[in-house]
Amino acid sequence: MEKKLALYICKGCSIGDAIKTEKMENLAKNKYKCAIAKTSDALCGEDGLAMIKADIAAEGVNTLVLAACSGRVKYEEFDFPGCIVERVPVRELAVWTQEKSDAQLAFEDYVQMGIIKAQKGDMPEPYLMETVKDILVIGGGISGMNAALQAAEAGSKVVLVEKEAALGGFVSKLYKKIPTALPYKEPLIVDAEIEPTIKAVESNANIKVFKSAKVEKIEGQPGAFDVTITANGGSEQVRIGAIILAAGWKPYDASKLGHLGYGKYKNVVTQVELEEIARKGGITRPSDGKPAKKVAFIQCAGQRDANHLPYCSAMCCVTSLKQAKYVRQDPEAVAMILYKDIRTPGRLEYYYKEAQNDPGVMLTKAEVSGVTEGPDGNLFVEMTDSLLGSAVKLEADLVVLATGMVPATADDPVLNLQYRQGPGLPDLELFNGFADSNFICFQYETRRTGVYAAGAVRQPMNMSEAQEDATGAALKAIQSAEHVATGMAVHPRAWDLTYPDPMMTRCTSCKRCTEECPFGAIDEDEKGTPYFKPGRCRRCGTCMGACPERIVSFKDFHVDMIGSMMKACSVPDDEDEPRILVVCCENDAYPAIDTAALQKTKIDPAVRFVTLRCLGSMNLVWLADSFSRGVDGMLLMGCKFGENYQCHFAKGSELANYRLGKVQETLDRLQLESDRVKMVEVAIDEYGKVPQMIADFVEKIKDIGPNPFKGM
Repeated sequence: MEKKLALYICKGCSIGDAIKTEKMENLAKNKYKCAIAKTSDALCGEDGLAMIKADIAAEGVNTLVLAACSGRVKYEEFDFPGCIVERVPVRELAVWTQEKSDAQLAFEDYVQMGIIKAQKGDMPEPYLMETVKDILVIGGGISGMNAALQAAEAGSKVVLVEKEAALGGFVSKLYKKIPTALPYKEPLIVDAEIEPTIKAVESNANIKVFKSAKVEKIEGQPGAFDVTITANGGSEQVRIGAIILAAGWKPYDASKLGHLGYGKYKNVVTQVELEEIARKGGITRPSDGKPAKKVAFIQCAGQRDANHLPYCSAMCCVTSLKQAKYVRQDPEAVAMILYKDIRTPGRLEYYYKEAQNDPGVMLTKAEVSGVTEGPDGNLFVEMTDSLLGSAVKLEADLVVLATGMVPATADDPVLNLQYRQGPGLPDLELFNGFADSNFICFQYETRRTGVYAAGAVRQPMNMSEAQEDATGAALKAIQSAEHVATGMAVHPRAWDLTYPDPMMTRCTSCKRCTEECPFGAIDEDEKGTPYFKPGRCRRCGTCMGACPERIVSFKDFHVDMIGSMMKACSVPDDEDEPRILVVCCENDAYPAIDTAALQKTKIDPAVRFVTLRCLGSMNLVWLADSFSRGVDGMLLMGCKFGENYQCHFAKGSELANYRLGKVQETLDRLQLESDRVKMVEVAIDEYGKVPQMIADFVEKIKDIGPNPFKGM
């Protein structure tokens, strides 16, 4: 579009007291050809907004640079449809964090960078394609059925795929379930009541059910997934907008627990097998069918164990308490629960307390070392009683192992995605195969755009939690399909209408973008040439940072734009005054800086901040360009990386850190010290540490000395 640029400077919030605006107004008009440069005592007030709207209507202004407060506030007030709007946070970065003597130069630098960003950017043009909004649900258990029902009731067409011959999942195999409402008094067990849910799914006109079926493959992208389903010897392809993975769980293989006797002694069973026994009527021994009068429950059987499952499955303790009630339906029978710790989160603690009141239920803290069998088929549980501190040997008719939950995707990708990066979800060691993606802010999200996880495939949980999980995943899947249909990105940049637009004529097929994209948004053709599937893209710009040819651009975010902004930043001629660029991500690092500014915390005047969508978009050419014009140092501030924290774009900071390992070559070519570049990790709540991090780096640069290119 043909731009008509206007600069508006706010004088409110102490800006007018610290800044002289005349010089910047003249620069805007004469150097940067702004049609308008005005000030306002309160730009977000009625008069300020009226002034801007009048200029848009009367003067045809369509590109606005607002030198005022942070873009993280007042975003509704400064929304001008049809216009490019660039927010320059001079209040935070030039006034609140600088002494008055340093504020003017900082103000001028930031405004010039903002003008250049507006000049270099274009109006977003959404990526539009023919899309559908139908939802695929994989799994017909409690999570899958509830997700399907919730999506259908919201008006979506749903395709549900279940591998078994009937819906219901593990719930259909239960004898009884735990009551779902307080106060957890008698009865402590009630019917599973899964049949009404099954009937609701199978009778819903918006839900098409495939049973004895599997997803053979998934091709395409959100809004246009082509899903091949095989069932009853045939196959069918359906087009899908978004996917809910609700494949559920399976019990851990108890045969791996040799010391507990499973597979060796018939009267050692798992919790799942005890449900099957109870359904047949009464708790009996598999070996001889006799009633089990003494039943021992071994908790954490292979769980919280580095050699088996290092995690807690969340529902095993309360399941044993429920199954103890099965045993106690015979008043003469005794249930003995041997636990490392009893874990009954939330309101289920009341259920635990009610079970404690039963005199026929014995609970003791113990470390079980083994199970052996006597000549009459009775079992002996050898353990150390943690409360008594002594070795104990218990006799039992039946031993029940709480083996825990393993996600159904552990040995089977289930999704069978036709992605360059593999058929399943990325395997995150910390999550032990569960489809949890480590996105703290975005529940149900996975690292494949448009694919959401619900229920026990996401993390261990009980039935009630799985039903709630299903509702959340259904809503996110619907949102994803709606966004893709309008060409809009999904979280975290859920407002972004841009998409990567590479200049493929210069592509060398180096494969860096395809390998580094955190979301599998880039595939390769038969010749190895990358091609983008924008529906999968989260708009992080990692591909832009990865590309050595600098051919990947977004309408309002590209290498030339950020590089030009950096070049506009002043570099003092005085060798005692360093200039340092702080490149920060918009998700954690900049909000931390913003919050430090709210505290009116002073930050060293040597630095200028440049914000990126993600540190993964950091292109090394910016280093060379900045240092060649005299910048003394560059500090990268990104999210904390690793599976135990969260980068909003999965691994942007980690990739930036990896690329910095190669920066020595660039600095050697310029004959500069490698210590002039550093990366630090910043969590959003570490705003109190930010000023000191910057001060420490400034001192380091002063020790190294000025850039020899300064003043050249």
